[in-house]
Amino acid sequence: MESLNRMATELVDEAIDFADELTIDVHALEGDSAVLDFGVDVPGATEAGLLLAEIQTGGLATVQTRMDTVAGAPTPHVEVATDHPALGLLCAGKAGWELSIGDFEGLASGPGRALVAEEDVFTRVGYREDFDFAVLGVETDTLPDEEVAAVVAEETGVPESGVFLAAYSTASITGSVVAAARAGELATYRLTELGYDPVEILSVSGSAPVAPVAGDEDTAMARTTDALAYGGQVHLTVEEPFDRFEEVASTAADEYGEPFADIFEGVDWDLSAVPVECFAPAQVTIDVLGGDTHIVGETREDILAESFH
Repeated sequence: MESLNRMATELVDEAIDFADELTIDVHALEGDSAVLDFGVDVPGATEAGLLLAEIQTGGLATVQTRMDTVAGAPTPHVEVATDHPALGLLCAGKAGWELSIGDFEGLASGPGRALVAEEDVFTRVGYREDFDFAVLGVETDTLPDEEVAAVVAEETGVPESGVFLAAYSTASITGSVVAAARAGELATYRLTELGYDPVEILSVSGSAPVAPVAGDEDTAMARTTDALAYGGQVHLTVEEPFDRFEEVASTAADEYGEPFADIFEGVDWDLSAVPVECFAPAQVTIDVLGGDTHIVGETREDILAESFH
């Protein structure tokens, strides 16, 4: 298989070529790093969000939208499917790199993480990369600058001219779309954290509603998390049975049933203080290859209606 960063770079090239159509702004920094504004100083867009979700998975996922309803209201949903969940969702897509550089704060996902490969998940999967380009999606309310690009270049071992940072705020159209694309990733990561071998997760399909764009980052974070925890639905095909499948859905959390605005407020918006069980999709079907099917969790449209409307 080709490098995840190579495949993501090809998608970034597509984003640059069609920047106007995607409503993306492209900024060249000193040192020739590139920052792509997918939704910080621009409002973002649905197609931009779909492309960014594909970039973040290193091109290993099919990403698309469909129309459905939430509490009777027509609402777009994002669907993501991959036959390479360990690589595409964990080693690429997972938002696992906190960028705290000077005054800049951001959360990075994407295959550029595989060039550093210090997170436990890379040891679990047995994967790391060595490549000339580093591609990251960065969730932030401020565009990255030269200092951020220089640190990313140093950490990933690529020249600054090989750094591509696709930035978006949670409170943007792109942010709502990218968040909805994470249902399958959350189920995969949750199952892995419970002790399941990520390499034995064979195929993942997930969907979640696209939350209405909020007027501030905190409200956006709560809404997009509600979309996943109370509206996310995931199907996994796995190789081996496991005695903790029932803990993969968000219903395993004691906080289940509370809107995330209340959950986050209860910890003064310190998301690290929220139990990890909360960050999971609402409902999950797990098919064991040649074995049993497990259906866990439930969706809660009443909570989504309160959050969204």
